[in-house]
Amino acid sequence: MRSLLRRSGVTAAVVTVSALVAGAALPTQAAAPSPSSVDHDAAEDTLYRYAEGTWASFAAMTDEASGMPADKLRADGTTSVQTSTTNIGAYMWSAVVAEELGIIDREELVERLSVTVTTLEGLERHEESGQYFNWYDHHTGEVITTWPDTGEPIVPHLSSVDNGWLATALQVVRASVPELADRAGEIFDSMDFGFYYRPEVNRILFHYAPSTGAAPCCYDTLVSESRIASYIGIAKGEIPREHYFGTWRSFPDTCDWDWQQQKPVGEWRNYLRQDVWEGAYPYRGMEVVPSWGGSMFEALMPTLFVPEEGWGRRSWAVNHPNYVQAHIEHGLEEAQYGYWGFSPANDTEGGYRVYGVPLIGMDPLGYPSNNDTTQVDPGFEGCDRPAQPLPGPEEYTNGIVTPHASFLALRYAPEEAMENLANLERDFEIYTEWGFRDTVNVDTGVVDEYYLSLDQGMIMAAIGNALADDLLREAFVTPQLTNRVRPVMSMEQFTNFR
Repeated sequence: MRSLLRRSGVTAAVVTVSALVAGAALPTQAAAPSPSSVDHDAAEDTLYRYAEGTWASFAAMTDEASGMPADKLRADGTTSVQTSTTNIGAYMWSAVVAEELGIIDREELVERLSVTVTTLEGLERHEESGQYFNWYDHHTGEVITTWPDTGEPIVPHLSSVDNGWLATALQVVRASVPELADRAGEIFDSMDFGFYYRPEVNRILFHYAPSTGAAPCCYDTLVSESRIASYIGIAKGEIPREHYFGTWRSFPDTCDWDWQQQKPVGEWRNYLRQDVWEGAYPYRGMEVVPSWGGSMFEALMPTLFVPEEGWGRRSWAVNHPNYVQAHIEHGLEEAQYGYWGFSPANDTEGGYRVYGVPLIGMDPLGYPSNNDTTQVDPGFEGCDRPAQPLPGPEEYTNGIVTPHASFLALRYAPEEAMENLANLERDFEIYTEWGFRDTVNVDTGVVDEYYLSLDQGMIMAAIGNALADDLLREAFVTPQLTNRVRPVMSMEQFTNFR
């Protein structure tokens, strides 16, 4: 594997921001990376070991007959009944990475994904849009109408973002596996993302329930994992390109919006006749365009497939490093956990919760970084909301760190990410033959007993890009995506660009 990678020009284990943009000088308020002191051979070996374990978890949780992974794998080898469209996509792109790295051979890749594609061709889906339902039994392929763990009835729905991740994987297979290209491409082409678009607000639906007609509207923020569905819809010509400017960067700085986490800085600009509030949140000497919750997943999952920092040199190229730096400083300095990386994940107590850095999320309650839900309220100057004292490190108890957040940060802070992962592996029983367990409570040392398909898929994607010269970006980015998305992305300037 490693000799093959070197023959193809991959000599470093991680790709830094400067390499990604061909050495262009990029203004950023995060500290500029120093010349790398990483032992690239050792880092490459470590990442390859992580990939082997992570792929083993996918092999353990995937039904051989259906080719679909479970939503989660327990440490005792049992799996959940349900799977989602995102999970299926994560398995498919992870299989492509596993073959590229030499973990499985070509024959196994084609055999595995042929089963998955055959199952996808036969799954029940929404006839009008070609969109898949969100939850299926990963053994039988039946649409789930009763939640397996509780027996509670659920209404099957079509999720824009989850279908976006499945479509992403189909495009990766189309470009990477010629034996399945036509079949994967046919499914991809049949999925209409314009179905979710609401021109009156220039945004896309969260989801749609065919049986009831319920259609909650809409994804309101740009820094969200949902933008992958927007990119696909724009690239396919199913959503207009001005949709890129339809979501908030931050909410405005007026008292009508003083319920948001903190008062932003920024200014109004106009792109394609769309008024855009270019707002950002101040955080520890930086300015960060926030997500809803301040999680790594919201901000960085789309970067596994789309070269945002290269296309948005006056926007994403600044924001992504700042966002990662905010996670590092929150974990190591503000909360003083000794570790960092906060993103929706299992809570080590039997549930699934959202986690993030509260001060870079717009949610007024904040995605906490801990199970004790430490809250912050910096106030909203000029309105009837005075600042409250910020919590000290002693108030951040039972912090929950998830390894997939470090892998998402790998591109933007490679040395810090590798060090953080090494510390987690050294200090907790979090790494096994199936890769990283989902989370650890860094105060108690309790490690979650599950491996989640989604989070394992993000880990495999990040490693594949790092070791195989942006394998998944190369497979996903089509001429249509470049021609339709890059121009709108490149015209924008975030307020934190200096």
